[in-house]
Amino acid sequence: MRVGYTSIFQGGGDAKDDQRVYSDELRLCDLAEPLGFEMLWGVEHHFTSYTMCPDPIQFLSYMAGRTRNILLGSGAVILPWHDPVRVAEQVTMLDLMSGGRFVFGMGRGLGRIEFEGLRVPMGESRARFVESAEIVLRALETGVVEADGKYYQIPKRDLRPRPVKSFRDRLYAAAVSPESVRIMADVGAGILINPQKDWDEVSDDMAQYREQFRELKGVEAPAPMVTGWVCCDNDPVKAKDMAQEYIGGYYESVMSHYELGGRHFASTQGYEYYRSLASYIQHKGSGKVVDNFIELQIYGTPDQCYERILDIRSKVGNDGFNAVCSFSGMSYETAEANMRLFAAEVMPRVKELPRYEFEEAAAS
Repeated sequence: MRVGYTSIFQGGGDAKDDQRVYSDELRLCDLAEPLGFEMLWGVEHHFTSYTMCPDPIQFLSYMAGRTRNILLGSGAVILPWHDPVRVAEQVTMLDLMSGGRFVFGMGRGLGRIEFEGLRVPMGESRARFVESAEIVLRALETGVVEADGKYYQIPKRDLRPRPVKSFRDRLYAAAVSPESVRIMADVGAGILINPQKDWDEVSDDMAQYREQFRELKGVEAPAPMVTGWVCCDNDPVKAKDMAQEYIGGYYESVMSHYELGGRHFASTQGYEYYRSLASYIQHKGSGKVVDNFIELQIYGTPDQCYERILDIRSKVGNDGFNAVCSFSGMSYETAEANMRLFAAEVMPRVKELPRYEFEEAAAS
């Protein structure tokens, strides 16, 4: 199994700390390759301290020049927020500059504050994503960009520099809701799983995704990639306390940024899953949701962290795991110790895991 490191650049309430956040996170990113991580991932978010990386391609281009072999992944570029021509050009340029090390992850977005700030109707995200994905992926395969769709009308133009390496085997899309999972099968992308619901539910979603992928593409779906929030310590009590403080604090920031208890999901097309989640939070309160999120993540001693990753793999069959080791106000020292212990004691065993074979795939 491949193991990666994901940097989210999570800030606090004081904007004066933003430079420190960047300094600390980039120091941790510089450790990723020497510690043996095989992938380095960046995310895209705007306008709040929840995740202060509005341009993952720019971040990964910077890291391409500071690394030699590590893969560079976007988790993810949110297509409805961008001109597909510029996405195709930026992806091609980064891939060429990095020597073919880029792994293209894309998504359709969830935060109302981001859609409004970027002047894109949130209710159009599903249709815009599908249309943009088709344009970008075709351009990356052919070197030609053109479209005559509902949202994008693009005269035929060559991409220069031209893409030189196919993205068919290094294409992923972020998906949490069943609606998004179906869309990603349609565009032929592997799934980036950011855990927010019970792993048995995710397992059901992945089974539907694999079935739809086979029907649409005539081949087996690529194995998913899982991102997990890590609190690893040799003392199990300390690790659990870390999980309560940091993983719990992180999910509180998720609920705030995405307004997960908000009533706007009831009237926003394409976000049916989040309507039920919002209703649950409104009736049950946020505490239960935070506790559930903590239990989805990777915390404990190195042995306990490894067992949690094994359990996730048994349910979703992922062939990659990306660790988030710095978040929710962790000091640099705490984050570095967390990252180093995971890399030394957990990662080598995870790397040795073979590809997971589903019975349904073996029988087909």
